[in-house]
Amino acid sequence: MKTTIAVLGVGLIGGSIALALRQDSELRIIGFDVREDFLDKALTNGVIHAGTTDLQTAVREADVIFLSTPVEQIYTLLDQFATLSLKPGAILTDVGSTKQGVVTYAQSRVPRDVTFIGGHPMAGSHKSGVEAANPLLFENAYYVLTPGAGTTEDQLHRLQELLQLTRAKVVVMDPAEHDRVVGAVSHFPHIIAAVLVNQVAQYDQANDWHRRLAAGGFRDITRIASSNPRMWRDILLNNREHLLQIAADWREALDKIMDVVALGEKDEIEQFFREARDFRDGLPERQKGALPPLYDLYIDIPDHPGEIGKITTLLGAKEINIINIQIRETREDMLGVLRITFRNQAELEKGAEMLRYFGYTVYSRD
Repeated sequence: MKTTIAVLGVGLIGGSIALALRQDSELRIIGFDVREDFLDKALTNGVIHAGTTDLQTAVREADVIFLSTPVEQIYTLLDQFATLSLKPGAILTDVGSTKQGVVTYAQSRVPRDVTFIGGHPMAGSHKSGVEAANPLLFENAYYVLTPGAGTTEDQLHRLQELLQLTRAKVVVMDPAEHDRVVGAVSHFPHIIAAVLVNQVAQYDQANDWHRRLAAGGFRDITRIASSNPRMWRDILLNNREHLLQIAADWREALDKIMDVVALGEKDEIEQFFREARDFRDGLPERQKGALPPLYDLYIDIPDHPGEIGKITTLLGAKEINIINIQIRETREDMLGVLRITFRNQAELEKGAEMLRYFGYTVYSRD
């Protein structure tokens, strides 16, 4: 008898989970979404075996249920589970990027014979929607599980075994610990990026050189400020306790370095940047973490007509996909006038090797 998996929300994340699980012929994947056109796309693309807009139909026989929606919609679904008929022994899990509130809330809504285990796959894409779903989206990424009180080792092991099909690195954390760590390495950096962009936008009203000169490194380091505003509103509100403490620590650290600058303490300023450099250089390279990596290649090209077309033709001839291309006007922090963004590390390396063969000078960020 096949094991039934229900995926509630068949977008990028839910669709990618479904595709990864479909590799096991003993699993039957049922998709649920409020939009029939999303389900039609998922069926056409072979993401799910069957789809429905009726939640009870989707979950009635499910052995494992993935809540693959934004954080606020997860709470709405959990409210509905209190009135639904679920299979005894079923496991519910979500994909939200905050865990403490969701796990606590779920324990008051999920029937006693059903187990809720929080989940957070730390991978994403520049694309969205089920058409962008990829069975390898989570490969080598961390997939954090946050069991609540009462979760047995057997239940946790069942979910861990299932998630091996995603090729992710499955780890187990306390929900509050997860929110503290992810708050520091993902949520708070999004706040900082947005604050910095808004600050420069205000300066630009009086002097539009801010916008023009921001086309280089500034754009790179603030790329995460282009994230979905509503999604980040919900994330911040659901992790507010930890973010308020992180913000207090950040203000203290900022005040400390600026006090040193005011006093003109050269050695301490240098030490500040040395410590940051040493820690940053020790981070794993190209490993999927809380923030998605960049697969950017920088290329020096002569100012000749048709040069960019020549490069893209060379890449296309080798079936190397690129997802973005930019001519850089300011290059104070990186050599290379042309920036090309690739889909993954393998294609970046393949493109770099080919362009070097044809005599181009290329660089990538460490």
